[in-house]
Amino acid sequence: MRFQQDTSGGSAIVDEGIEKSSKPREHSSSLPFSQPVTLSSLCGPSYVTAQVLIQQVAFLLSDKIFSYSPETFDLDLCAKEWSLVEGANIHGHSTDLQSLDTRSGAGSLVLGYLFSRDFDVQQRHVPQSVIASTSSLKYLRHAFEQLSLLQSTTNPLVAHIAAVDYDGSKDGVLVTDYTASMALAEDLGFGMICARSAYEAQHMAILSTVLAGLMPTVHIMDGVHTVKETTRVIDVLDRQGLSMSYNSIKARCHELSKKNMSQDNKALQLLQAFNEEMGTEYKAFEYTGHKEPTVVLVCFGSVESSLAAQIASSLAKDDVRVGVVSVRLYRPFSEQLLLDAFPKTTQTVGVLGQVHNEREVQSPDVHSRLYNDVLPAITMSAENNLTLEIQELKYSRSHIWNPVSIAAAFQFVLGKPLLQENEQHRTPSLQILDDSAREYVFWDHDDSLTAAAGSSVAQTLSEDNAQNVTANIAFDNLIEGGIRRTDIRSSPRSLEASFSVDAADVAFVGNVKILERINVVQGIKDGGCLIVNLPNFKDDSLDKKFSAGNRKRIAEHNISLHILDITRSDYASSISDAEFVLAQIAFLRCARLDFGPKIITSGLLIEVIEKLSETLENTLLRIDAEQLWSEGTLPTDEDSLPSNLVQTSFVRFEKDLTEPPSLLRDWQKAAKGVVFREAYNTTSALRPDVATQTYTVHVQENRRLTPLTYDRNIFHIEFALGDSGLKYDIGEALGVHAENDPDEVTEFIKFYGLNPDDIVEVPSREDPSIFENRTVWQSLLQNIDIFGRPPKRFYESLATFADNEDQRKELLALAGPEGAVEFKRRGEVDTVTYADILLEFPSAHPSFHDIARIVSPMKRREYSIASCQKVTPDSVALMVVVVGWVDPKGRDRFGQATRFMSKLTPGTAVTVSIKPSVMKLPPKSTQPLIMAGLGTGLAPFRAFVQHRALEKAQGKDIGSVLLYMGSRHQREEYCYGEEWEAYQDAGVITLLGRAFSRDQPQKIYIQDRMRQTLSDIIQAYMKEEGAFYLCGPTWPVPDVTNVLEEAIATHGKAMGKKLDGHKEIEKLKDEGRYVLEVY
Repeated sequence: MRFQQDTSGGSAIVDEGIEKSSKPREHSSSLPFSQPVTLSSLCGPSYVTAQVLIQQVAFLLSDKIFSYSPETFDLDLCAKEWSLVEGANIHGHSTDLQSLDTRSGAGSLVLGYLFSRDFDVQQRHVPQSVIASTSSLKYLRHAFEQLSLLQSTTNPLVAHIAAVDYDGSKDGVLVTDYTASMALAEDLGFGMICARSAYEAQHMAILSTVLAGLMPTVHIMDGVHTVKETTRVIDVLDRQGLSMSYNSIKARCHELSKKNMSQDNKALQLLQAFNEEMGTEYKAFEYTGHKEPTVVLVCFGSVESSLAAQIASSLAKDDVRVGVVSVRLYRPFSEQLLLDAFPKTTQTVGVLGQVHNEREVQSPDVHSRLYNDVLPAITMSAENNLTLEIQELKYSRSHIWNPVSIAAAFQFVLGKPLLQENEQHRTPSLQILDDSAREYVFWDHDDSLTAAAGSSVAQTLSEDNAQNVTANIAFDNLIEGGIRRTDIRSSPRSLEASFSVDAADVAFVGNVKILERINVVQGIKDGGCLIVNLPNFKDDSLDKKFSAGNRKRIAEHNISLHILDITRSDYASSISDAEFVLAQIAFLRCARLDFGPKIITSGLLIEVIEKLSETLENTLLRIDAEQLWSEGTLPTDEDSLPSNLVQTSFVRFEKDLTEPPSLLRDWQKAAKGVVFREAYNTTSALRPDVATQTYTVHVQENRRLTPLTYDRNIFHIEFALGDSGLKYDIGEALGVHAENDPDEVTEFIKFYGLNPDDIVEVPSREDPSIFENRTVWQSLLQNIDIFGRPPKRFYESLATFADNEDQRKELLALAGPEGAVEFKRRGEVDTVTYADILLEFPSAHPSFHDIARIVSPMKRREYSIASCQKVTPDSVALMVVVVGWVDPKGRDRFGQATRFMSKLTPGTAVTVSIKPSVMKLPPKSTQPLIMAGLGTGLAPFRAFVQHRALEKAQGKDIGSVLLYMGSRHQREEYCYGEEWEAYQDAGVITLLGRAFSRDQPQKIYIQDRMRQTLSDIIQAYMKEEGAFYLCGPTWPVPDVTNVLEEAIATHGKAMGKKLDGHKEIEKLKDEGRYVLEVY
């Protein structure tokens, strides 16, 4: 039951001593200086991000925008806002923005729009835009493929893709991914254009949109750094300028579409028309570097192309004969134009190509897509009497480029040293920024008072029209509970530096603990400045706050150290956000930048800022590091620390996980809610504590499948759906919301001295003003996992309630490192429960609402559904094994959910929910099924076979069905054996591979039966394009996969090909033809 807390009585109380925060709100790291942008403000010299310009082009030129931006990526933030407040696009209509989820079938709406009533044939010439990241492309591929085939009858389609994805193999770090887009463009015949920086973003977005009139087009940029960096772009086109340029180039595109020439030539002529209109000199392949190079790198990608071009130019000044060809128009790919881009002196071509991961980097059999495109052109050069040697340089998606690593690539191809480190660990010839440029970096915890100081300083610096400022924010949510880094560069010249600041003039650290995790000092230039925010600083704590390695580098490299301590000023301590403002003023002073208080980013009054500035005489301390730390030899213990964070997110980590405590009430409180429903806004809810949609079903059948004398109780249970409305698909799982054993609950209530009828009032997780009410008995039966296994944090929480000092120390020891062995023994051998611990430590007696807080909630247990709803529309079936064991004290222990279900009798009501699964049938009924199930892993395959039997009964053609099953003994564990044999007799199951491991002297496993029928697997899996499924425990996965790899290799050999089984399995995974559901 849920009802609204009565808040009508009583007046509001306001603490006048608490000020509202004056800090400017940061909206998103994808916005310039994290601040909102209006559409009308985009014109002429403007501070923007590349993603803002891309959204501007998409919004003004498109009929519809289909956005697939993950929530934290904010790829469509501006367009969303503009769609609510802005008027018509350049076509005279409102741009419709559809914000969609990234999931299977995600592109259906894009495709379905063409066949909907909303589709206006008269507007077919108006482009449709997709905004997405590369992580979404696998879900959009099917729709894109259909749109490519329907290109002549559909709106022009342009996909603005941010090349970014998460790498699950590296703790979910953000990686730049071009591989997915390059594969899609090549396979589907899309055009593809890459923008190098924010300076090109608007132009390339327009060019891509026009090119979409000839072919569907992908416009791509680096999505980790480039699209989100704030930069000053001088020549931003406003609405009118963009409209005029677009319509002019589009007219030329319309003329080209009528001409009888190849798509390659049309695209190149369109690029020429674009240059003529815009006054630019963009090329499909752009060469930069020495006039007479011997070595030329070919590269694709924003950061790669930008850095390589700048490094090549820098090296050329030292007469190093290298150059780079940056690929801008990747599709259509013109081999002749690529050859024309190489200077005649070129002897060696290095191809800098991205592959998926480090394993592919190391594999000699895997080549990048760029290499596969360049190689035919090099072959053509031999036919044209040109002799070019080609070398491949592969890198993974997680590789982070900087000037040194790009120079290393040149060095590898050149075959002689380029990188010679000096005292500052830099090579002079690699200098990208001019001497007038200044670099700054801010490090901070992402939730600190000074976290936004870096963005605010960057915005302050941008007020100087004589300077060009760039700013970039990165987050690492895995260090110190979340840290952020803000890089700032400032120069009188335009800046293009898509890499982290590694030689900062000034570095600000918002919390000294960051120095323990990141080698910040290494990123400060010799003679630079370090400011550390350190409240309550004491002079004698200096050596404790700074490690030996940091002290050594600060002293040896003449780094000026300053400590900011606002507690040294009573006035500063009394002002809200003084720390935020003083961080900015202290930075500007140390950077020797003359900005008055009027433009300090803050909501405070000018007079207050001026007065705070005066407090710096006391709050900003200069430390004479050279005198303190120059003597003696100090260990460099920071050498092993990273000098940069690993970006895991574009937003800060939300840490506010505080849950309001539950309260015990008497029955009258709940009765008021029942009687006065309207006054209390009361509703009745089935399991309101569960976030998923739940249903009430009733037990229809519960029968044991194994003999009573057998030690494993495997049972079949069916639930009648009744009028619950529950629907399920083949392969999905049924979540059973089980209950604790009533006798054990009663015993615990008596032991703990509780009243089972007391009402527990728990604030809703969704809305704390709404309370969910249940009795103590209900809570222990359905909600609180009191008989579950406690984690370490429970021991730590329980220790705070212990009155006995010895018991408190023992609980803390079990929660700490010294108790690790004992904690493991308790969990894995004794299998103790929360209730056991409360019984063992009686002096720790938390109240019931504290129990509800520190004991984990019960979770649903999920079981693969063993029935097909098309065959049994009114029921759902499960195949379950009871989990049971005996603990060292001789007590019988059971898995909570399996024991609960095994005791259910027909007619009993049970709460359930549905969980989607990867176990899906292939799209065609004629595709074979190869299924391998161990024990209860056979459950989903029973549903599969039922479905195929239904299709056969309906007269449909079905593919072959190969079912392999594994268990210990046929007599006891041949579950559903009669059903399988009946299906085989009916021609539904083609092959029944039974492996009973202990029925003969030598053990026979499921992989052995598969290997014995390898020819059947080759026929079904390879020749007839079947799908393979494995369900059950994880241990047979390697052996079963080896059999499939053997089948692939054998099939390839028969065709005269050498196939790599491992790589083919990876491809089959992507196609949904290799599916595992193991546990």
